[in-house]
Amino acid sequence: MPRIDNDIKLDFRDVLLRPKRSTLRSRSEVDLLRSFTFRNSKQSYSGIPIVTANMDTVGTFEMARVLSKFSLFTAVHKHYTLEQWKEFAVSNPDCLQNMAASSGTGPSDLEKLTAILELLPEVRYICLDVANGYSEHFVEFVKDVRMKFPNHTIMAGNVVTGEMVEELILAGADIIKVGIGPGSVCTTRKKTGVGYPQLSAVIECADAAHGLNGHIMSDGGCTCPGDVAKAFGAGADFVMLGGMFAGHSQCGGETIEKNGKKYKLFYGMSSETAMKKHAGGVADYRASEGKTVEVEFKGDVESTIRDILGGVRSTCTYVGAAKLKELSRRTTFIRVTEQSNTIFS
Repeated sequence: MPRIDNDIKLDFRDVLLRPKRSTLRSRSEVDLLRSFTFRNSKQSYSGIPIVTANMDTVGTFEMARVLSKFSLFTAVHKHYTLEQWKEFAVSNPDCLQNMAASSGTGPSDLEKLTAILELLPEVRYICLDVANGYSEHFVEFVKDVRMKFPNHTIMAGNVVTGEMVEELILAGADIIKVGIGPGSVCTTRKKTGVGYPQLSAVIECADAAHGLNGHIMSDGGCTCPGDVAKAFGAGADFVMLGGMFAGHSQCGGETIEKNGKKYKLFYGMSSETAMKKHAGGVADYRASEGKTVEVEFKGDVESTIRDILGGVRSTCTYVGAAKLKELSRRTTFIRVTEQSNTIFS
């Protein structure tokens, strides 16, 4: 028999953060750096835990060059060749510590991942990414990768519930990617009816992960710097962004001109566009679960990075958090029926 969970589940748009008294005089006083030691790899991390998604439009080497300058992180898409990795590493050795090599669960994926990590031991992070992190096959794959790479930090997902976060951590993952369907070019919820409001998913999954000394990454659903701050406030250790990093000079794909304006294509990795590009088309047994959009060209990603970091710093000043680490402890969410006045949107 089907059952209904009547507990209220919320998204970023359903809440605002309540301001609190603060001793901070300026957002310049806020420290956004976080330091973590991961449960399974025992590896240490220090940086600003904002991550560009491992999509071939935004998880690019060009993006990694810029994000690394700001101590941000890049999950590099899985479609670069070994030779391309080698060329990038020769000219950008300092970026490698802030990058993850991505892989699906296919045998050829694991072969390529192994070749990259053997060629470039400085790359210490692995991003294991599937649309449905609930399959037993994926859990077993995480175990296999952990055995093969005992000292690498593994990001794995995506899931949205505490019990699966715990299972993946116990299988060997360090950072669990949380989010099913919230992405701007994801159509999983329309095609399958499956999903979970992102704010509640982050709160519940963070609680499960932190009980095991694991970490989570909120993946999807952020539309503005305020949403990034809400994800951190909800307990996310890392926040992964796709759409907010789309449309920049550093993004993959061609620049299109229409009616005197420039655009960049941005598409989900389960979209027809992506599957035609990388797999020759959509397989007979599946549906496309992503869409393709034209994002107005935004220029260099540096200005967007500064906007996001400035917004999160400002959030911290409103709630009295001198460090990003303190934000979740200082966060009280209030439910709202409206986010902002949109008369001039």
